[in-house]
Amino acid sequence: MKETQDLFPTRLERKLGMFERIDPVVHSDGEQRARGPLSEAQLDEFDRKGFLSFDGFFGQEEMDAFLQELRDYEDDEDLKLSEGTILEPGKQEIRSVFGIHEVSEHFSRLTRDPRLLAMVQQILGSEVYIHQSRINYKPGFKGKGFDWHSDFETWHSEDGMPRMRSLSCSIILTDNGEFNGPLMLIPGSHRQFVPCVGRTPEDNYKESLKSQEIGVPDEASLRDLMVEGDIEAPKGPAGSLVMFECNTMHGSNINMSCWPRSNLFFVYNSVENTLHDPYCGNRPRPEFLANRKDWRPLTPVE
Repeated sequence: MKETQDLFPTRLERKLGMFERIDPVVHSDGEQRARGPLSEAQLDEFDRKGFLSFDGFFGQEEMDAFLQELRDYEDDEDLKLSEGTILEPGKQEIRSVFGIHEVSEHFSRLTRDPRLLAMVQQILGSEVYIHQSRINYKPGFKGKGFDWHSDFETWHSEDGMPRMRSLSCSIILTDNGEFNGPLMLIPGSHRQFVPCVGRTPEDNYKESLKSQEIGVPDEASLRDLMVEGDIEAPKGPAGSLVMFECNTMHGSNINMSCWPRSNLFFVYNSVENTLHDPYCGNRPRPEFLANRKDWRPLTPVE
């Protein structure tokens, strides 16, 4: 599908200054906004900061089954050979496993958890589907960081996501503490779009998923966003949840501790915001990175 106008130009040869977003942050209104599980105060916080965090959202028993499955994946040599599995640069440790909801029935059901869906639909103002899912690993002493970036910048440029009407749910699978590289976010950064410099090479994902160089915001823009909004790193035990808007600037440090850090990510996109041709002009990325085959609305499963 083609989009006639690119409202968020990026990956240019010359620097273009950041500009204010044109899309709402909370898309629902009226009855739909009022009947959802999030309070007006929580919706206002998401609108203002670009994220919400919930300590211990899922119970320990719920997490135990997922943690056991996670351990099985770490020892699965066949999984390491899968195209959707990204290894650390020059090493055999797993960095990310993409398309996890298609690998595992447990995780597939979790994407349709009614507690998650109700909040996501309240914020996005429509039915939703899974654009992408993944587990990010950071083993003790070895886990590398993720550079500052806006997910929407990549999804718009390389996947053809037209508008800012998606969000990520990050579920903490192993305790996230101060020293094992927790997710860091810049409050309020979602209100500015930061165009990035540099044309996108074909099959850029093969390198960017290991170490991102294209689609990284410039330091001057990051400095302005940090001075304005600061940096927050929601931490918590396994089962905690962070929901963040698709344009919220985020990243994480290396894991210098002995404690592993593993987070599960579900990316929900509005069924009214399905993908077009990539705006960078390249061919679409693989299906495990950007779902183009199944845009049917998710239905809740207990």
